[in-house]
Amino acid sequence: MIAVSQNLKGLFIGAGFFSRNHLHAWAEVEGAEIAAICDRDPQRAEAAAKEYGIAEWGTDAAMLQSGRFDFVDICTTMETHEALIALAVQAGVPVIVQKPMAPDLATCLRIEAQARAAGVPVMLHENFRFQKIFRRLREILSSGEIGEVTFGRLNWRNDIDVYTNQPYLIETKRFMIMDVGIHMLDLARYLLGDASEVSCFNQSVKEGIAGEDAATMLLRHDNKAVSVVDVSYASHKSPNLFPQTLGEIEGRLGTVEILEGQVLRIHTAAGRRDEVLAADGRSWTSEPWTQIQDSVPRTQQHFIDCLRSGRDFETSAGDSLKTYALAEAAYCSAATGRTVAIAELVKEF
Repeated sequence: MIAVSQNLKGLFIGAGFFSRNHLHAWAEVEGAEIAAICDRDPQRAEAAAKEYGIAEWGTDAAMLQSGRFDFVDICTTMETHEALIALAVQAGVPVIVQKPMAPDLATCLRIEAQARAAGVPVMLHENFRFQKIFRRLREILSSGEIGEVTFGRLNWRNDIDVYTNQPYLIETKRFMIMDVGIHMLDLARYLLGDASEVSCFNQSVKEGIAGEDAATMLLRHDNKAVSVVDVSYASHKSPNLFPQTLGEIEGRLGTVEILEGQVLRIHTAAGRRDEVLAADGRSWTSEPWTQIQDSVPRTQQHFIDCLRSGRDFETSAGDSLKTYALAEAAYCSAATGRTVAIAELVKEF
């Protein structure tokens, strides 16, 4: 627990595509502020510092070890995370890090073990579960209104151009599952509980990419519920549904549909009703990104609130290992054509 009256001072690492959402959000977070920003490209670091009123900028992440920071936000690609988190662990600085934690489960396990051994808290920036619609859906499920959950379907299919702003994705061999699928697997765990078995089919629809741009995963949850997690960057629809997650959750007493326009449609014996989850109305958000952008301040506020109170993060590195085990199992299933049990990959799960 960090018990201080002043704002916690943070270092922000990475001034790339998604960083603007983090930086706008930090300006809203109570109890924290970004004191410095670091990027390997000096022009990007300086430009971001000027735009967001950050007092200091640099190009060497070793500035993390100066003793001046209470936390670090790592907003870089997954291949850099192990080394950057190691720097934070050496400095004893709590971490919030963009997903994916790492390219594979073995690396995730190393990162988590090193941080846990040093007593340094690490949280994954899994913002899908912090979207307003899914916080409300979780409330409905917890209330028992639709009874014990038996089935779920989470669908994220669109043809948004991710390659212009993130060209490295063209060469990424583990692509769709690690880019958006990891959010959806975390969401499946959040809504239906932990899962023990995975079956998966991957597809590479776009020509010239190294990895999969579509995946369909079937999960058997520990409570015997079943869910389908379906993701694609190669689904052509008009209008484009990006970035909406659609689907449904079925229970023994009813069903909740997740519909376009941030609508929850609840079916029970009492009838049907719709709940519309309106956007927060922030000045810096814009369609079609608003739904995701609105979740970023909630994610970062949760991180700071937990640091101050000593509570566990919802998406701690330790908890998130269960999500990354599902992703690893999905890749194994796609490669072998069989259902993969999590226990095959990580015995303690």
